[in-house]
Amino acid sequence: MNQTRTFLLFALMAVAYLLWMAWEKDYGPQPPAATAAATASSAPAPAADASVPGATASAASAIPSAASPAATGPATPAQLVTISTDVLRLTVDTRGGSVVRSELLHYPAVPRTRKTPDPAPVRLLDDAQAQYFVAQSGLVSNHGPAPDHRTVFQAAQSSYALADGQNELKVDLTWQDAGGLKVTKSYLLKRGSYVVELDQRIDNGGATAWQGNAYEQLQRAEPPASAKKGWLQSFTDPAAHSFFGAAWYSPEEKFESLPFAEFGKKPLNRAITGGWLEMMQHYFFVAWIPAADQPANYSTSVVNPDTAQPSYLIRAVSPALSVAPGQSATSSARLYVGPKLQGTLDQVAPGLELSTNYGWLTAIAQPLHWLLSKLHAVSGNWGVAIILLVLLLKAALWKLTAAQFRSGARMRKLQPRVAALKERYGDDKMKMQQAMMELYKKEKVNPMAGCLPILVTFPVFLGLYRVLMESVELRQAPFFGWIHDLSAPDPFFVLPAIYVAVMLATQFLTPTTGMDPTQAKMMKVMPILFAVMFAFFPSGLVLYWVINGATSLAQQWFITRQVDQAELKAKSA
Repeated sequence: MNQTRTFLLFALMAVAYLLWMAWEKDYGPQPPAATAAATASSAPAPAADASVPGATASAASAIPSAASPAATGPATPAQLVTISTDVLRLTVDTRGGSVVRSELLHYPAVPRTRKTPDPAPVRLLDDAQAQYFVAQSGLVSNHGPAPDHRTVFQAAQSSYALADGQNELKVDLTWQDAGGLKVTKSYLLKRGSYVVELDQRIDNGGATAWQGNAYEQLQRAEPPASAKKGWLQSFTDPAAHSFFGAAWYSPEEKFESLPFAEFGKKPLNRAITGGWLEMMQHYFFVAWIPAADQPANYSTSVVNPDTAQPSYLIRAVSPALSVAPGQSATSSARLYVGPKLQGTLDQVAPGLELSTNYGWLTAIAQPLHWLLSKLHAVSGNWGVAIILLVLLLKAALWKLTAAQFRSGARMRKLQPRVAALKERYGDDKMKMQQAMMELYKKEKVNPMAGCLPILVTFPVFLGLYRVLMESVELRQAPFFGWIHDLSAPDPFFVLPAIYVAVMLATQFLTPTTGMDPTQAKMMKVMPILFAVMFAFFPSGLVLYWVINGATSLAQQWFITRQVDQAELKAKSA
């Protein structure tokens, strides 16, 4: 197979992959649209008994009665408490001490431009009804009072902020009943960290022992369905192909996920030690990480499944606690609210780095991201890191591609003899192919030399596509000049145009030996096909392919020149 057929093979593989992605979007499970922009509207959670777990100490239910205020309908939050650090701004509702809003201060919701020089930060957790997503925690008991995530706590003030020179910030919410039971819910935030430590301290000032369980859960209403797009636009929308739903980790089964559409069909109910649970979306996620040394019961459920807006819930219920009169006990967990930062998540909890979901391309995408990160550390620019990645790959594949180009150059020299074979055998294609194979064998030309490089470069192409689509480090990452976001298409189509020019120049150097009229027509259409495809690809991916094509063109020209000079020397000798 010559270089021309190599281009055709790549085109067919690329189109097949993109059509498959478009089919998955239109006919597979529909991912919800990510809502990152900040909103001022607010609404309470959909009230349902299923949002409160039962205590595990006995078979009796700990769900509040239907006559309780939290179960009969929405109520105005007692107080909203704002907690700010250098990277996070959380809003905690004293009704339950739930984290109802989170703003990631280092991640603007939209790219900075002249029109929007200071965009609002990404809002991940949100209590607005349309995109309801909150992190809840509480206590349940079958033998006495227990403040769950609907019980009103008290806060000393309504705003807390990390001061200059301060490395951590602690906020306490308290609740106490008439019998002497006191619960203090403490949030601890640290500078530069997206991890929030939660302690639920139980002080038993009553006359009888208290028994119950602590729990942590994430509850998210079903976001509005994203609008249908054409097949060409569908594969260019990063959020459309990112996983939305719940996931959890256990040391035995490792990473598992559950899309929203499967909550009612495949509910989770399992005891896990040393695991975590999360709700995922494009670039960002929220995870509860229970104490690693204690087993917790993990479960999922659908709250209000028969309403217009059901919500999805995943929770962990800790082992039973028993607190004697005059004694105290504390249940601890951690909450991660932030980006999918690879290289740091595994330090938060084992397996948490798997939240960056590359799907079946993980084996290729993860090493590529690691290598890109190292190159970025050297260059300071993700675009330059992509260029360096291409150069490293070209250096590693130099001998392989050199053999391809030498074979192509020799095949180009054989074109007159191949044309003579066509005239001799006419329409007898079988004899024509046999004669061509004998000619290639005699001249020591390998027509399959062009296939091996594409078997390496095409998986890298797909792996880098997933890296650019899923890696938050490359989100809104600028290159130079007009390219302000390597994860978005080139706004002026400069890189696609450059690639078309590179492709035309490559075709000029590519032998057309043995090409039938259909292949010749395909070769003429290919630059247009690639121009359309790359116009909608992330500019970082097109940059990769431009540099890859340009270096291949330079290598092909150099080797073709070497072959020509060697042939001239042989004739003159």
